[in-house]
Amino acid sequence: MESSKKYTAEFLGTLVLVLIGCGSAVIAGTQITFLGISFAFGLAVLVMVYAIGSISGCHINPAITVAMLVAGKISAKESAGYIIAQCLGAIAGAGILLMIAKGFPGYSVEVNGLGQNGFGDYSPMKYSLESGLISEIVMTFIFLMVIFGSTSENAPKGFAGIAIGLALVMIHLVSIPITGTSVNPARSLGPAVFVGGNALSQLWMFCIGPFIGGILAALVWKTLSVKK
Repeated sequence: MESSKKYTAEFLGTLVLVLIGCGSAVIAGTQITFLGISFAFGLAVLVMVYAIGSISGCHINPAITVAMLVAGKISAKESAGYIIAQCLGAIAGAGILLMIAKGFPGYSVEVNGLGQNGFGDYSPMKYSLESGLISEIVMTFIFLMVIFGSTSENAPKGFAGIAIGLALVMIHLVSIPITGTSVNPARSLGPAVFVGGNALSQLWMFCIGPFIGGILAALVWKTLSVKK
């Protein structure tokens, strides 16, 4: 598969994730609540696994790409292309969401936001930096363990998307009140670019936490996995 096709798939997949996931919070959050938002993110990943998984593997998340690099499943050159495509896709998805949201009377990106992540005063339930960082590391670790396990050669074939999507739902159900749930640096970057201010100044944590969690999962999986 040509690398350009993989990068295009990662761009489109991340665009969909941010548009649908963050869009559910911005456009329908008061109607569907945290439960609905959790399913929106999980379903977005689930459907994109089956849409682009055969092209790029459907990482749509720099933390996943870095974990796959550590696990030896992708080259450094290709991982760089994936991450650039994911970040651009996330920004594009957030930009489309902003254009749609502006059509609602009274909407203001400064007041209503764009589904950005935050900690401290900008956490949905005012959780501290320490709580947010622990949550992002642990939740990303869990997410990557599910990804490694469900895509391993010994796993039942054809069901990885379901397991991965439901894992993301599960993670959001717990961590939305803490940080809004990132577990994906690109997902945090997209809205932060347009919201600016504290969303950008706090972005570092939503890069460090998921990257640490992903790398830890790759190292643990390499010690646990068994090949036939």
